[in-house]
Amino acid sequence: MLKQGLELKQTQKLSPLQIQTIKLIELPTQELEQRIRKELEENPVLEENAQKEEDDDNAPREVSLSDYKDDDPIPSYKLKVNNYGKDERPVYNTFSVKESFTQSLMEQLGFRNLTEHQHAVAAFIIGSLDDDGYLRRDIDSLVDDMAFRAGIDSDEKEVLDMLHVIQEFDPAGVGARDLRECLLLQIKGLKQTPDVRNATRILKDYFSEFTSKHFNKIIARMGISEADLKAAMSKILKLNPAPGGQIDDSYSEQAQQIIPDFVLTLENGELKLTMPRFSIPELKVNRKYADILMDAANSSEREKKEAAAFVKKKLDSAKWFVEAIKQRHNTLQSTMQAIIDYQHDYFMDGDETHLRPMVLKDIAERTGFDISTISRVVNSKYIETHFGIYSLKYFFSEGMENSEGEEVSTRELKKALQECVDTEDKRNPLTDDQLVSEMNKRGYKVARRTIAKYRDQLNIPKARMRKEL
Repeated sequence: MLKQGLELKQTQKLSPLQIQTIKLIELPTQELEQRIRKELEENPVLEENAQKEEDDDNAPREVSLSDYKDDDPIPSYKLKVNNYGKDERPVYNTFSVKESFTQSLMEQLGFRNLTEHQHAVAAFIIGSLDDDGYLRRDIDSLVDDMAFRAGIDSDEKEVLDMLHVIQEFDPAGVGARDLRECLLLQIKGLKQTPDVRNATRILKDYFSEFTSKHFNKIIARMGISEADLKAAMSKILKLNPAPGGQIDDSYSEQAQQIIPDFVLTLENGELKLTMPRFSIPELKVNRKYADILMDAANSSEREKKEAAAFVKKKLDSAKWFVEAIKQRHNTLQSTMQAIIDYQHDYFMDGDETHLRPMVLKDIAERTGFDISTISRVVNSKYIETHFGIYSLKYFFSEGMENSEGEEVSTRELKKALQECVDTEDKRNPLTDDQLVSEMNKRGYKVARRTIAKYRDQLNIPKARMRKEL
């Protein structure tokens, strides 16, 4: 027997303003600036407010649309956001890129006496190199790719010949297919002293033993002394494992500098938070379009009605955008201030040991915002302090108890672990079990699995891999 009935469900539908605000909160300062510029281009109702507010003729005004005969009249609202100052964009130390990695190789290729076909093959290989300068493609697949993608008919021998040409270019080591080949290409160009010859032999014949730090095996098999091995290793360790990293392919300003979303200063013993606005423009409504709507408010002419409907839509969009920018500013400021209050002792001097355990929920409870909102604020945002520039994510960490039952941050534990490793005897590095004992001596109760986890996060190798002569 079928039963029919009504079921009421309460669902929350986000308003256009809420959606707009959520999207803007996620954006760091630079991207917000770009987003506003885009909105200015796409919405003719919005324009930059370049006039002074004290000028009566150009001062922002309320636009009353209460007489507009429509089922969904636009409420009156202030058509200007003025919470952004006139701060000049500060000058940051930026890295000036003179030439890209690919351009450098192509210029060197131009000096070689090659046929047009060989040049095309070599150029394709250069375009296939990774950012670090390696060729991690199989030669056979590279031959096939040349034929299908570039219409270049080649073979394995020709590709290898051209690869060897590229491997003679600067920076030394470029075009290598693995780390061993990269180091051998570099050491080949050094003056062939006994130490360099020993280093070359280690890389050629005992690379596996070298990377596994089986030093005694190398000494025994090569018939050299420990001093000879140390001298050879010093030559190897000075080589560059990523030659492509010497020249940056990035041209974007954004990739080369961080514009902080917040600035924290210490003035007369007090912490002062500001939000620099730099090139973010003030916004106001273009009066011309507002007047079109006002003129059409009581008109029955079809064309004017259509124009009024268009302008109404754009005015709505402008209203939501302006209000969303205001809400973004207030949300970011409230969240950052809550973080500063929570981590007050740390922000006074930048001492990591003063950094309290803190999770998103802690700040959500202090601000009244959702955890998801705090997460959006923290994402991709930076603060400039009197002791450096930091990502907001840096200040969040889980907590554990020390031997006295006090809660300490995982960052403090990691710092202590790093100190244990830095001060160990490198001829006999501490195992994870020994690190547990060392941490206990320092007053931190940690399990072996926790040590292994933090060691991995800090990129600290296992004890055997940390062994030195």
